[in-house]
Amino acid sequence: MPGRTLLAARWLIGHENGRHVILEDGELVLEDGRVVFAGHNFPGEVGERRDFGEAVIMPGFVDLDALSDLDTTILGYDTFPAWKTGRVWPETYLARGPYEMYTAEELAFQKRFAFAELIRNGITTALPIASLFYRAWGETVAEFEAAADAAEALGLRVYLGPAYRTGNQVVDAAGTIRPVYDEARGLAELDAAADFARRIEGRAGGRIRAMFAPDRIETSTATLLKRTADIAAGMGAPVRLHCCQSPTELALVADQHSTTPAVWLDSLGVLSERWLLPHGTHAGADDFAAMRAAGASLVHCPLVSARHGGALKTFPRLRAEGLNIAMGTDTWPADMILNMQVGMMTARIIEGSPTAVRSEDYFDAATVGGADALGRPDLGRLAVGAKADVAVVALDRTLAGTDPVQSLMTSASGRDVTDVYIDGRPVMTDRIVRGIDDAADFARARKQFAGLIARYPDRTLGHPPVERIFSSSYERVRVS
Repeated sequence: MPGRTLLAARWLIGHENGRHVILEDGELVLEDGRVVFAGHNFPGEVGERRDFGEAVIMPGFVDLDALSDLDTTILGYDTFPAWKTGRVWPETYLARGPYEMYTAEELAFQKRFAFAELIRNGITTALPIASLFYRAWGETVAEFEAAADAAEALGLRVYLGPAYRTGNQVVDAAGTIRPVYDEARGLAELDAAADFARRIEGRAGGRIRAMFAPDRIETSTATLLKRTADIAAGMGAPVRLHCCQSPTELALVADQHSTTPAVWLDSLGVLSERWLLPHGTHAGADDFAAMRAAGASLVHCPLVSARHGGALKTFPRLRAEGLNIAMGTDTWPADMILNMQVGMMTARIIEGSPTAVRSEDYFDAATVGGADALGRPDLGRLAVGAKADVAVVALDRTLAGTDPVQSLMTSASGRDVTDVYIDGRPVMTDRIVRGIDDAADFARARKQFAGLIARYPDRTLGHPPVERIFSSSYERVRVS
């Protein structure tokens, strides 16, 4: 039939009886945006057949903390402490009046650029995340209107909502970090986000859905969180709130509320199965218990945590206790395969055992874990009737072993993703994202990023020049 597409490869990760299953020399058939067959020797007619050879056809990744930014966290990789290097607003910058460091056009571009990167890495469902450090306050509805346009044009499945906040952190000359609040502004931003959510929910044939994104727990007021919970519950929309991710956060929450982050959320009565909580690297047993009891999901972002010396303690124990764990990328590169690899290695190091966690545990988190967190049994799996969201990873240039998932964990990277289908439509073919000029976009992204770096002194304590803000690996010699 003309509307059917058959995909074949050495490996197919299908889904049967509630679990992923590996089909050697498998065939996947897509029709009208759905999976209609996953197995061997499809008996029907097809309009198009593609054989990928030494590759794995698998469900696209579900990224609940998906980078939609030109990621400034990479600038702090060897540059510490954060409050001295532009990661926390100095009081002097706040006094002069924070301003947008990107134009509306640049904000729209970064979303489109980042969405294409997600697709390149086999991510088919994304909940975008971007830094607010270089913003005047929160994100704007206008930039998310542009984000919706970009997602629709590229074919990406997204949950969208501008980040909003009632407070922010500032640092004084002595290095003391404190919160500052403008609750009226944050509540107005929530109202605008709610209006946006109602307008875009279900757009693009259901590929674009609404989410709510209060920014950080340590600078969110109780009123903001309670109103968010009520509005989101009325819409059945997810809420994502960064939680238990740093010593600073823990200190500020303890000082303001005399408890720990997730326990405070629980005391407010806002936690539910709709809540998604990155990162959990500084959560205590009571925090994890509160998440688990409410049915909330932990969003594990191993790469960005490990870059800053952190790790989840511990992935296998939390899964065994029944906490749903999903995955996020949250940094450049938006490489979910690399995140799984880093997560698995750090989990084994923390547990002191190579048997503490297996490859399929992390693959589950990056697929069905995210889908379950969203209440979407039609995502994260290639089962008959599920959405035809598919990633193809080439293994012909890797030292592939006897199992495709283990090969992803030992030998592959996001750059090995060759083809992506979302809703059964090809959005990347032979590593080319449809509608994107790679060379032009990367040149523009580098120029825009350089412009942002040049403005770092404005929001760095003491306003030193750029060369004093960021450390150099070796002595830098310039042309005289």
